[in-house]
Amino acid sequence: MSELVLVERDDPIAVVLLNRPDALNALSDELMEELVRTLEELDRDKAVRCIVLGGNERAFAAGADIAELARTSAIDLYYQRRIDRWDAIRGLWTPLVAAVSGYCLGGGCELAMACDLIVASETAQFGQPETGVGVIPGAGGTQRLTRAVGKSLAMDMILSGRFLSAREALDAGLVARVVAKEAWLEEAKGVAREIASKAPIATRLAKEAVDRSFEGPLQLGLEYERRLLYLAFAAEDTREGLNAFLEKRKPEFKGE
Repeated sequence: MSELVLVERDDPIAVVLLNRPDALNALSDELMEELVRTLEELDRDKAVRCIVLGGNERAFAAGADIAELARTSAIDLYYQRRIDRWDAIRGLWTPLVAAVSGYCLGGGCELAMACDLIVASETAQFGQPETGVGVIPGAGGTQRLTRAVGKSLAMDMILSGRFLSAREALDAGLVARVVAKEAWLEEAKGVAREIASKAPIATRLAKEAVDRSFEGPLQLGLEYERRLLYLAFAAEDTREGLNAFLEKRKPEFKGE
C-alpha cells in the first residue's frame, strides 16, 4: 500500500486518509490513482458498510497538483482520462462520508462533493478557485456545486474565487454537519457507524435513489425510487428489519 493513502479498518467501517501533508494533499495523478484503487477494493469488501474519506487537520485537499497541470496538454487530458477518477468515486456502491478539516479547494472540493455527505470541522474552507490560474473546475465543480448551493453562490465562488467557511457551507447546503476542530474525524466515523448499522442493501438502494433525484427530473426520480422500493422487498434484510420492529428487538442485518 502506498504511503500516499492511509487505510484504517474498523469493520464495518473503513477510514481512508490522503497523505501528502507537505503539499496540502494536492491531488497528483499518483495519489488519485492509488485512492481510486483503494476505494474500489474496499467497495468490493462486504465487511465494509461505510467508508470515511479524509485528509489531515490542515487540509482535506487543497486542489490539483499545479506542477503536473502546468505540464499537461489538452490531448493529455483527453487521452489520460484523469477526470474519470472522480466519476469512479462517485459511482461507488458503499456510502462514502467526507471528513473535511482545513482547506477543501478545487479538485479537493470536487472530491468531497463526489462523496455522499460531508462532515466539516469549523476550520474548513471550501472553494473552486480555478479561474485564478486560468482554468475552470473540471471534475464536477460547475455542476455539483451549483446543485448544492444554487446558481448565485456557485457563480460567486467560481468566478470571484470566494471561499465558504464551514458555517456558510452548512447554511448553503454543501455540508451536512459542522463540528469542533478536534472532532472532525471522530464525528465522521460516528456518522459512518450509524450508516453501517442500517440494512446494507436498503442503504445502497436509498443512496442510489437520492443520487437520481439530484441528477434528473422529479418524475423520473419518483419512478426510479418506486422501483428501488419494490426491489428492497426482495432482500432478507427487509423481512428481518420489519419483524425486528414488530418484535421490539434490534435487527441483525446480513446484507442479503
